[in-house]
Amino acid sequence: MHQPTRNYLAKKQLWVTLFAITMGIFEGAIVVYIRELYYPHGFDFPITVMNPQLVNAEIIRELASMLMIVSVAWLAAPTLNRRFGQFLYIFGIWDLVYYLFLKLILAWPESLLTWDVLFLIPVMWTGPVLSPAFVAVLMILWGQTLAVPLRIAPTDIPLRSCTWPLLLVGAFILFLSFIWDYSRFLIAEIKQGAHISVEWFRNVGYEYLPHSFPWWLWMIGVVIITSAWIQIQMDGRQQKDLAEK
Repeated sequence: MHQPTRNYLAKKQLWVTLFAITMGIFEGAIVVYIRELYYPHGFDFPITVMNPQLVNAEIIRELASMLMIVSVAWLAAPTLNRRFGQFLYIFGIWDLVYYLFLKLILAWPESLLTWDVLFLIPVMWTGPVLSPAFVAVLMILWGQTLAVPLRIAPTDIPLRSCTWPLLLVGAFILFLSFIWDYSRFLIAEIKQGAHISVEWFRNVGYEYLPHSFPWWLWMIGVVIITSAWIQIQMDGRQQKDLAEK
């Protein structure tokens, strides 16, 4: 079976990188428009009440963004592991470029500890900008390791049986850290006798003020994912040494 050359793989990865960069700029531009409409004096919590149609459109856009990344990742790699690696690589660059674009255009965030709304599905994700930015770096490292764009080999880096569980557990813990503060707020509202309904879920977020970010929980997730990455790096190096013998 014909194997692609290193030059071909490098060019393909360049186009994948350019896609991730332009996607980050594209999303950043959309946020610039939204903040001009709803936050002319600067973004802050509690978030401004928005047109329900715009909120629905934003949720659909988030889903469409994920599908865009999945589509390009699927086309950019031949195996499931490498496609997942490309997904992580694109997502990480997209996220970092997004914040860089907002910093250049809006001079926001003021610092890496500035709170932001990160995602809306299934509930609002929030946290200081540092938390998703650091995770984005981890995603790029993981993506480059799994996708191995410049590695000419017919097989993927072998993954131990514990690697995927570690990655999934770490990712789930990070997810919990991002919804932790908002979920705490929702639970407190329910305990105070809030009438739970679709309308309530749609509007309660406009009353939310960030309280504290669970850095301890976030750090557990980061350590687990980093440990799994170090493990797979060592396995990849061993495979490379065996192939060279």
